Amino acid sequence: MKNLRVKIEIEKGEKVSGIVSVPDNHVPGKGAGVIIAHGAQNDMENPLIADVATGLAQAGILAMRFNFSYKEQGKKSPDSQGKLIKTFFSAYRFLECYEKQGVEKVIVAGKSMGGRVASQMAADGLIDPAGLMFLGYPLHPPGQKEKKKDEHLYRIKAPLLFFAGTRDTLCDLDTVKVVLKKIKVKKQLVIVEGGDHSFKVPRAMGISEKSVYAGITEKCAAWISGCEQ
Repeated sequence: MKNLRVKIEIEKGEKVSGIVSVPDNHVPGKGAGVIIAHGAQNDMENPLIADVATGLAQAGILAMRFNFSYKEQGKKSPDSQGKLIKTFFSAYRFLECYEKQGVEKVIVAGKSMGGRVASQMAADGLIDPAGLMFLGYPLHPPGQKEKKKDEHLYRIKAPLLFFAGTRDTLCDLDTVKVVLKKIKVKKQLVIVEGGDHSFKVPRAMGISEKSVYAGITEKCAAWISGCEQ
C-alpha cells in the first residue's frame, strides 16, 4: 500500500490537498474507490479518517481523503454550504478522472459534516455514487433529537451504511432507527458500543482507539465488497 499526495483543483487558482491510499494490487480503472470527507472540526489527517483510508487500501480498496478549502487555508470556521459542495464535487470528479489510479465505481464517505454534505449532493443528483458511508452522522443538534434533519435522506438512490455510537449526542439510536425504517434503499446500521460522535469509548471499556477504528474499517470493507457486486 502506498499513499500518494495530490492536489485537487477547485477553481482556477485554488487547489486543496488530498491523499490517495493505493492498494498494492490496484489495477487503474478497475474496482471501487472511496472518497472520505472530514468533519467540521478536523481535517484529512484525523486519526479515524486516516486509519479507515489506509485500512481500506490494505484490504485492497483504493481510498482518497481530502481537505475542504477552509482547512487548507488554516481557518477554523467551515466554508459556506455551496463551497463545501463545490470542493467535494471537485474531489469526486478528480477520482473519477484520475488517470494514474482511477476506479470503476466511486463510493462516498464522510465524518459528520462531510457525510452530511455527501448525502445532500447525492439526494440532489449532483453525484451518483455506488454507495454512501456515514462515519457518525449529524442527524440532529446535540441532545435535540426532535430537530432531526432527515428529509433529503429519503431521496438518495444508493445503498447506505451508517455507523453510530451508543453515546452519540448528534445521532440518537432510536431516532436513527426510525429514519432508517422509512428509507427505501438498501441500508445498514452498525452500532459502536460506548462510542460518542467520534467513536471514542470510555477508558473503562479497555478497548483501544485503534481497535475501534479497525472494526469500523473491517465493516466498511465488507460492505463495499457487496456494493461492487
